[in-house]
Amino acid sequence: MRHIDEYRDAALAKRILEAISMVAAKCKYPLTIMEICGSHTHALSRFGIRELLPEEIRLISGPGCPVCVTSIKDVDASLFLARQPGVIFTTFGDMLRVPGTGRVSLQKLRASGADIRVVSSPLDAIALAGKHIDRVVLFMGIGFETTTPAVAAAIASARKQGIMNLSVFSAHKSVPPAIDALLQDPLLQVDGFLCPGHVSTIIGAYAYKAIPEAGRAAVITGFEPVDILAGILMILEQCHEERYEVAIQYRRGVNPEGNRKARQIMMDVFEETDGYWRGLGNIPMSGLALREAYHDFDARRRFDIPPFDSVEPQDCACGDILRGIRSPEGCPLFGTVCTPLNPVGPCMVSSEGTCSAYFKYH
Repeated sequence: MRHIDEYRDAALAKRILEAISMVAAKCKYPLTIMEICGSHTHALSRFGIRELLPEEIRLISGPGCPVCVTSIKDVDASLFLARQPGVIFTTFGDMLRVPGTGRVSLQKLRASGADIRVVSSPLDAIALAGKHIDRVVLFMGIGFETTTPAVAAAIASARKQGIMNLSVFSAHKSVPPAIDALLQDPLLQVDGFLCPGHVSTIIGAYAYKAIPEAGRAAVITGFEPVDILAGILMILEQCHEERYEVAIQYRRGVNPEGNRKARQIMMDVFEETDGYWRGLGNIPMSGLALREAYHDFDARRRFDIPPFDSVEPQDCACGDILRGIRSPEGCPLFGTVCTPLNPVGPCMVSSEGTCSAYFKYH
């Protein structure tokens, strides 16, 4: 199958691994590489790539899962909104099981009678709003630049169609400001970043310029074993030569400029604002809020959302795992109290979560 078989070629992967070992041996010190994508996290575990690399290379996971980085305050706000009379609450599947304060989740709320529905697209929410004109259909928007343009287009379409009973609770976030925060984290020393392939199809390579400016390597990779191994080799070569840039391994999906039309649609509807990330805290201009022209669709304005005394689960290490300063095995709850069937933190819930990947494959 094109773009699958050739990127799972065992002989080619072995040759790249041999080249990785040669370059790693030439580097002056062991290198730490962080992937900023939940799909990369799962691919690394699924294909056993961590175990194949020489000991001079350490791979750590970052805040690449949009479900995982959604703050517990936003989870608690979503629970409040889902309880409101006359509301049909819609969201993507993984958010259903993320616990808020007191281990309450949307799934548990639905079991108690709240009208909460899983959708695969914001267009599904528009269709529901068209069928239930006497109710407010509330869509919880999560995700990075990959999903935000589709949500923006859906909101613009709803306004054009006069569907005004749609409301959006935006928990969308932007990746580059989070990388800037990681570069300034005193507890984190990363030599190179595997940049997210899906996000990069939208924002392009130029969005990561802060990485080489900080003297770190950056490579945008795809998601198959050969993609990831080639990306790691390109990072090692940058570090060895002390020649830092944003390189693109995933050229079949990403160009330096990204998708300008998708970015324009996104910024026509959304504007940058401060965003609160689980584990990373408040990051200036990393959130995306609806612009003034679309305030009629903004759930934060339509509903009087009170402040919450949100409390992270005791002993849950999701915040540190998302920062890359702890691995799942370093969490006292991992695999015992916290499992996919009984998740305590979002990293065990999401299909892109680091704990989920480690539990499933390790």
